[in-house]
Amino acid sequence: MSELNENDVWTSRWNDRYSNEEFAYGETPNNYLNEQLVKLPVGKILFPAEGEGRNAVFAAKSGWAVSAFDISIEGKNKALKLAEKNEVNIDYQVGELQNLNLETGYFDVIALIYAHFPADIKSLYHKTFDKYLKQGGSIIFEAFSKKHIDYIAANPKVGGPKDIESLFSMEEIKSDFANYEIIELTETEIQLNEGIFHNGKGSVIRFVGRKK
Repeated sequence: MSELNENDVWTSRWNDRYSNEEFAYGETPNNYLNEQLVKLPVGKILFPAEGEGRNAVFAAKSGWAVSAFDISIEGKNKALKLAEKNEVNIDYQVGELQNLNLETGYFDVIALIYAHFPADIKSLYHKTFDKYLKQGGSIIFEAFSKKHIDYIAANPKVGGPKDIESLFSMEEIKSDFANYEIIELTETEIQLNEGIFHNGKGSVIRFVGRKK
């Protein structure tokens, strides 16, 4: 039997996390997404690394046409159950970005909510997402900053990647989304209360950008 490669290990990790009956990050949407989405006209939205679907289902309930993807089939299964419970539909694909069926220039919004892709591909993914977003479309982003390493050391229950290269800086966001008008870009401390794995104070980057 061959050893698992890095991608298999990554996929197995998330399948394990999402295989429990309880929702890992809760069933309610991320606060920042909630705050920002209501400011935008309803349209088509993509949720990368969407996991169990809490944010996608929220958007669908708000009238958005929702697409999502993740590498975890367990995440998709939970997301579809949550969608059924809330009587909405979401288009959810499983796989890596380069293998998905996504239409160029299709989306009005791409929401990256704790979408911590592996360090060696995270910037590439950010730059690739650009082609799927309409001109004038928006990025909504919240994820842990590099300062978050200290918060994990103080309280592991807050969650987040434990390697600093998988975390974000404002300079990285400016570089990855260079052709965007910055509506908001901040690094801030917040109190997280999201399911099992996001609990306590953390340091995050928040970004809203409009494609030029």
